[in-house]
Amino acid sequence: MHLLDFKIIRKTFRNPSTLLGFSIIMLSAFVAIFASFIASHDPLTIDVFERFQPPCKAHLMGTDELGRDVFSRLVYGTRLTLQAGVTIVGIAAVVGILLGGIAGFWGGITETLIMRTVDVFMSFPALILALSVAAALGPSLMHAVIALSAVWWPWYTRLVRGQILSVKESDYIEAGRALGASSLRLLFRHALPNCISPVIVLATLDMGFAILTAAGLSFIGVGAQPPSPEWGAMLSTGRNYITTAWWYPTFPGIVLSLTVLGFNLLGDGFRDMLDPRWRR
Repeated sequence: MHLLDFKIIRKTFRNPSTLLGFSIIMLSAFVAIFASFIASHDPLTIDVFERFQPPCKAHLMGTDELGRDVFSRLVYGTRLTLQAGVTIVGIAAVVGILLGGIAGFWGGITETLIMRTVDVFMSFPALILALSVAAALGPSLMHAVIALSAVWWPWYTRLVRGQILSVKESDYIEAGRALGASSLRLLFRHALPNCISPVIVLATLDMGFAILTAAGLSFIGVGAQPPSPEWGAMLSTGRNYITTAWWYPTFPGIVLSLTVLGFNLLGDGFRDMLDPRWRR
């Protein structure tokens, strides 16, 4: 089944949960793109006379310990969070597709080397390994993204290798070989395009997990650093004031949860699209 089957797409988006997930993601993307127009204040402007103001007309989600507008910081944080998630998943998917395709299509010693490397990476807890890499590089959002990208690719490699093994002996691949097509052409023009649908599903589901993990690294101090308006960093600082300024950690937590939920719901919808039993 091709992901561009419009009948299946229409059926998928009639599912309320899938439509909800898609709506949340589109709203997040809109906010990230037009953050400078949506935010009511500069996210870095300090005004000590406005510190710990509760939600009101002037500050829809209150202010923090330095008088910065929480709503504006969340709006700009949407851009940072989505950029981090897209970068992590994008790098992991590209590396995984290339290595998985090569391993599955060529086999032999090449496959053995690649898959044993995958096994080594997957033998360590991904979060602990990412935490170690991020701590070694130094605390910053960019280093957290690099660390997560470095440990995320093995799952894509294993998925794509399995898909390639299932299609490389297909009739259209054998016909291409008979016509003299090179291995690279067969891999990139014919085999990989027919394996991309499961990768899209996995990437959609992984976006929520990547965003949550990047926020987690910021929360414990090895990701984004103050005064960056990244959601995990805001949660980390806001937890110290939860009894006196409940809105400070609450709103970043709600926005983070909704964004992760949106990607999970959309990923579930895409997964249903690929299920033959669901399409009947």
